[in-house]
Amino acid sequence: MATAAETSASEPEAESKAGPKADGEEDEVKAARTRRKVLSRAVAAATYKTMGPGWDQQEEGVSESDGDEYAMASSAESSPGEYEWEYDEEEEKNQLEIERLEEQLSINVYDYNCHVDLIRLLRLEGELTKVRMARQKMSEIFPLTEELWLEWLHDEISMAQDGLDREHVYDLFEKAVKDYICPNIWLEYGQYSVGGIGQKGGLEKVRSVFERALSSVGLHMTKGLALWEAYREFESAIVEAARLEKVHSLFRRQLAIPLYDMEATFAEYEEWSEDPIPESVIQNYNKALQQLEKYKPYEEALLQAEAPRLAEYQAYIDFEMKIGDPARIQLIFERALVENCLVPDLWIRYSQYLDRQLKVKDLVLSVHNRAIRNCPWTVALWSRYLLAMERHGVDHQVISDSSKELEELRAAFTRALEYLKQEVEERFNESGDPSCVIMQNWARIEARLCNNMQKARELWDSIMTRGNAKYANMWLEYYNLERAHGDTQHCRKALHRAVQCTSDYPEHVCEVLLTMERTEGSLEDWDIAVQKTETRLARVNEQRMKAAEKEAALVQQEEEKAEQRKRARAEKKALKKKKKIRGPEKCGADEDDEKEWGDDEEEQPSKRRRVENSIPAAGETQNVEVAAGPAGKCAAIDVEPPSKQKEKAASLKRDMPKVLHDSSKDSITVFVSNLPYSMQEPDAKLRPLFEACGEVVQIRPIFSNRGDFRGYCYVEFKEEKSALQALEMDRKSVEGRPMFVSPCVDKSKNPDFKVFRYSTSLEKHKLFISGLPFSCTKEELEEICKAHGTVKDLRLVTNRAGKPKGLAYVEYENESQASQAVMKMDGMTIKENIIKVAISNPPQRKVPEKPETRKAPGGPMLLPQTYGARGKGRTQLSLLPRALQRPSAAAPQAENGPAAAPAVAAPAATEAPKMSNADFAKLFLRK
Repeated sequence: MATAAETSASEPEAESKAGPKADGEEDEVKAARTRRKVLSRAVAAATYKTMGPGWDQQEEGVSESDGDEYAMASSAESSPGEYEWEYDEEEEKNQLEIERLEEQLSINVYDYNCHVDLIRLLRLEGELTKVRMARQKMSEIFPLTEELWLEWLHDEISMAQDGLDREHVYDLFEKAVKDYICPNIWLEYGQYSVGGIGQKGGLEKVRSVFERALSSVGLHMTKGLALWEAYREFESAIVEAARLEKVHSLFRRQLAIPLYDMEATFAEYEEWSEDPIPESVIQNYNKALQQLEKYKPYEEALLQAEAPRLAEYQAYIDFEMKIGDPARIQLIFERALVENCLVPDLWIRYSQYLDRQLKVKDLVLSVHNRAIRNCPWTVALWSRYLLAMERHGVDHQVISDSSKELEELRAAFTRALEYLKQEVEERFNESGDPSCVIMQNWARIEARLCNNMQKARELWDSIMTRGNAKYANMWLEYYNLERAHGDTQHCRKALHRAVQCTSDYPEHVCEVLLTMERTEGSLEDWDIAVQKTETRLARVNEQRMKAAEKEAALVQQEEEKAEQRKRARAEKKALKKKKKIRGPEKCGADEDDEKEWGDDEEEQPSKRRRVENSIPAAGETQNVEVAAGPAGKCAAIDVEPPSKQKEKAASLKRDMPKVLHDSSKDSITVFVSNLPYSMQEPDAKLRPLFEACGEVVQIRPIFSNRGDFRGYCYVEFKEEKSALQALEMDRKSVEGRPMFVSPCVDKSKNPDFKVFRYSTSLEKHKLFISGLPFSCTKEELEEICKAHGTVKDLRLVTNRAGKPKGLAYVEYENESQASQAVMKMDGMTIKENIIKVAISNPPQRKVPEKPETRKAPGGPMLLPQTYGARGKGRTQLSLLPRALQRPSAAAPQAENGPAAAPAVAAPAATEAPKMSNADFAKLFLRK
């Protein structure tokens, strides 16, 4: 292929010869030129791999001279019009897009995607000079990714031929390895440096590159192996006497580091080495294998997760911080930043570690510089960078009165404000500096160092017009600046404006104004200040009262709505209970007669359960009675006479052993409740559970009078520590129900004692999740939550029967993990259920008021109604037939409506007159 000079020289000769030709020949030349343009991209792609460093000078020669030969060879295959149409359309489209991107970058040079698209199109069109310039501009503003650097490096390597070009590529490699930690770039760097081994100092250059690569990424668990192997292969290929010892050293260094596929490396060393492997190397190898097992869970978590894998990297960083190896901590931070370079908190944590622990000047400043290049919108990163430069004694210009430096400073403040306005406020609709800290600092510098209060006042006017005039602290900041560098007149003016505009703490501003006028103002100034402050505070108090009334009205409306909902639920519940108790209609004529006796009275639920549970023993005499079946049909059931039921209950009561409780043993006893009533032999089933906590002296289950297990018992241990350990078994599942385990406390001596093992206050590291599907298991939810941090505890809330309620509490290791989980999980869909996630903050429980003596309206004091140990007595039901009842004289029937209440209770019921049997018969036969 012709050189650049030959190619450029042949072009004018071809044109001079073609000048005097006929018109037909001119058309042929024109078609050939068109076809050469079509082939330019294919020639460019091939030239990257074959041409030398003079590509910029060769480009035109290739398209004119070499293209002529190809055009003449292929002229018979296709018509020139077809190529011309295809190329012109595509080229015009790409050129328009390039012009649009260049125009957009001239407006906003910080548009990352525009830079990437422009480089891609310029490379496609073969514009190598423009591609270099575009890449250079982008690398000055942004750090480039591994893909962009490798593409750039491959293009430059394919064009480099002499030593100067090789030095240029070396410089590009040095820039590339500074942006991010990239094992592939280091590997390319090492392999490329091997190609220059024949130059002066080439061997030292190769070894220097590989040693730097190993110190940078040699500890990488998954990608460091390739660098070690490349370095060993290079040393093995060198014909030197000392190469064997160098390879031995590399093998030993590598085997002392935990890396994937260490076993194959050890086997390779055994095969390569002629001498036995030293015992110290084997010990280091075994130690590295043990370390590898500790690191594997974190590496596997990274391999299984999807980018950017921030939670997995944070867990890995926490693990490395506990171990404390600086090199490994730096490596894991760098690996995390490759995928999370736009997370300011990660940069802050990394720079904070370097500032406090390593304190290496070049490393610290390099990381700070990279942080602001990746996240230039974060004020905290800039402030940390300035502090780091001051801490390490970096030379910086001190602000002075010289006009040049002052103008540069003002221009810097102006650029900062314009950047915040364009890049933050307009693009994200959020204020990048809501408190106007930049403008405050600018005003402070103008007032203090430049003695330019006029500029400072203009800046503060701009600050107040941005929505800060309602805050008292902003006015007081301005007032303090005027007090320090201004005059009394402007101080008074600022405070008068503050009194009228402040809405959060106007009392504070008014107090400052009165204090200033009391010490420095005249009587007239004092009177004006008093009048303005009193008027303003009166208006503020009136506004606050209106707001309080409005809020109270809203609260009252909410309370009324809640009361209405409560009444509606109560009515609905009463209606449902009434329907349930009424049951199916009774059958038979006898039941119709019974309705006359108990028409207004309903059977007590407790009585119904007692009749159903009273099953007679075998061999006893039974009476058969007709009753309604579940479907409304008549069914025969066996019912014992009341006398025999009483005898049976008495016999069961005598047979049941009495459980005596010794209150002196409460410290070694626990109370177990919410056990299944159907549990057979509670002592035998519960003893193995509690013996895991310590030696069990006795288990005292509680039974009813009929011998049924009541679902709770007392467990007495031999030692107090066993009882305390048994409390940790609270809510353990036993036969499908959560078992409640609590301390044994005498409620008569401690009536206010309550046991609730969970916190009822705000816990920032714990989440409350609602809306979970009932089918969601603890393992499934834990798998979801582990993606956002380390889960210390997870509890699914169940009812007393052990059924899930769709609620859960998740405890994370720290607050940051919990807050991140709230942002990521709130609104998530789990099994077609949208869950709600919030920081755990249970509402305060309402303490029930103690019963007090009530007073009826307009009447005497009424004592609260008391019942016996078994609740209401059953004798409250009227057992006398209504036909035999006589209306009391003290309670006459009203003409319409209910009977009037008596003014004074009758002293005693009058006795009914004695009646004969005939009188009773007439009463029964009366219809």
